[in-house]
Amino acid sequence: MGQRKKFDKAFKEQVVLRILAEESTASETAKELGVHYTTVKDWVKLYKQDGEQSFPGSGNLKAEDEEIRRLRKQLADLKEENEILKKAAAYFAKNLK
Repeated sequence: MGQRKKFDKAFKEQVVLRILAEESTASETAKELGVHYTTVKDWVKLYKQDGEQSFPGSGNLKAEDEEIRRLRKQLADLKEENEILKKAAAYFAKNLK
Protein backbone atom coordinates (compact mmCIF):
# COMPACT_ATOMS: atom_id res chain seq x y z
CA MET A 1 0.00 0.00 0.00
CA GLY A 2 1.37 3.46 -0.92
CA GLN A 3 2.40 6.21 1.43
CA ARG A 4 0.10 9.19 1.89
CA LYS A 5 1.37 12.30 0.21
CA LYS A 6 2.18 15.12 2.59
CA PHE A 7 2.02 18.75 1.58
CA ASP A 8 3.25 21.68 3.64
CA LYS A 9 1.22 24.74 4.58
CA ALA A 10 2.76 27.00 1.94
CA PHE A 11 2.01 24.49 -0.82
CA LYS A 12 -1.61 24.04 0.27
CA GLU A 13 -2.12 27.81 0.46
CA GLN A 14 -0.63 28.23 -3.00
CA VAL A 15 -2.99 25.59 -4.39
CA VAL A 16 -6.02 27.12 -2.68
CA LEU A 17 -5.18 30.65 -3.79
CA ARG A 18 -4.80 29.40 -7.35
CA ILE A 19 -8.26 27.83 -7.18
CA LEU A 20 -9.82 30.89 -5.54
CA ALA A 21 -8.29 33.12 -8.21
CA GLU A 22 -9.98 30.81 -10.73
CA GLU A 23 -6.69 29.96 -12.43
CA SER A 24 -7.60 26.29 -12.10
CA THR A 25 -10.49 24.18 -10.84
CA ALA A 26 -10.32 21.88 -7.84
CA SER A 27 -10.73 18.80 -10.01
CA GLU A 28 -7.96 19.86 -12.41
CA THR A 29 -5.65 20.62 -9.52
CA ALA A 30 -6.43 17.31 -7.84
CA LYS A 31 -5.55 15.44 -11.04
CA GLU A 32 -2.26 17.37 -11.37
CA LEU A 33 -1.31 16.56 -7.78
CA GLY A 34 -2.49 12.96 -7.90
CA VAL A 35 -4.80 13.38 -4.92
CA HIS A 36 -8.51 12.89 -4.54
CA TYR A 37 -10.80 15.75 -5.51
CA THR A 38 -12.26 15.96 -2.00
CA THR A 39 -8.79 16.54 -0.54
CA VAL A 40 -8.40 19.72 -2.55
CA LYS A 41 -12.00 20.79 -1.81
CA ASP A 42 -11.29 20.29 1.92
CA TRP A 43 -8.21 22.53 1.64
CA VAL A 44 -10.33 25.24 0.03
CA LYS A 45 -13.04 24.86 2.68
CA LEU A 46 -10.49 25.07 5.52
CA TYR A 47 -8.83 28.11 3.99
CA LYS A 48 -12.16 29.90 3.55
CA GLN A 49 -13.06 29.07 7.14
CA ASP A 50 -9.73 29.83 8.87
CA GLY A 51 -7.75 31.95 6.42
CA GLU A 52 -4.10 32.34 7.39
CA GLN A 53 -4.63 30.06 10.41
CA SER A 54 -5.38 27.10 8.13
CA PHE A 55 -3.08 24.11 7.88
CA PRO A 56 -1.20 24.47 11.20
CA GLY A 57 0.93 21.43 10.46
CA SER A 58 1.45 18.03 11.99
CA GLY A 59 1.25 18.11 15.76
CA ASN A 60 0.35 21.79 15.85
CA LEU A 61 -3.00 23.31 16.69
CA LYS A 62 -4.79 26.40 15.56
CA ALA A 63 -4.57 29.26 18.04
CA GLU A 64 -8.15 28.72 19.25
CA ASP A 65 -7.63 25.00 19.73
CA GLU A 66 -4.38 25.61 21.61
CA GLU A 67 -6.20 28.06 23.91
CA ILE A 68 -8.97 25.51 24.55
CA ARG A 69 -6.39 22.84 25.37
CA ARG A 70 -4.59 25.19 27.76
CA LEU A 71 -7.82 26.22 29.49
CA ARG A 72 -8.97 22.61 29.88
CA LYS A 73 -5.65 21.69 31.49
CA GLN A 74 -5.88 24.71 33.78
CA LEU A 75 -9.44 23.72 34.75
CA ALA A 76 -8.37 20.15 35.55
CA ASP A 77 -5.47 21.45 37.67
CA LEU A 78 -7.78 23.79 39.58
CA LYS A 79 -10.31 21.02 40.19
CA GLU A 80 -7.54 18.81 41.56
CA GLU A 81 -6.27 21.61 43.82
CA ASN A 82 -9.84 22.26 45.02
CA GLU A 83 -10.28 18.60 45.98
CA ILE A 84 -7.00 18.65 47.92
CA LEU A 85 -8.07 21.80 49.77
CA LYS A 86 -11.46 20.28 50.63
CA LYS A 87 -9.77 17.21 52.09
CA ALA A 88 -7.29 19.36 54.02
CA ALA A 89 -10.09 21.56 55.39
CA ALA A 90 -12.06 18.50 56.50
CA TYR A 91 -8.96 17.00 58.15
CA PHE A 92 -8.14 20.17 60.09
CA ALA A 93 -11.79 20.78 61.03
CA LYS A 94 -11.93 17.28 62.47
CA ASN A 95 -8.81 17.93 64.59
CA LEU A 96 -10.24 21.19 66.01
CA LYS A 97 -13.13 19.38 67.72
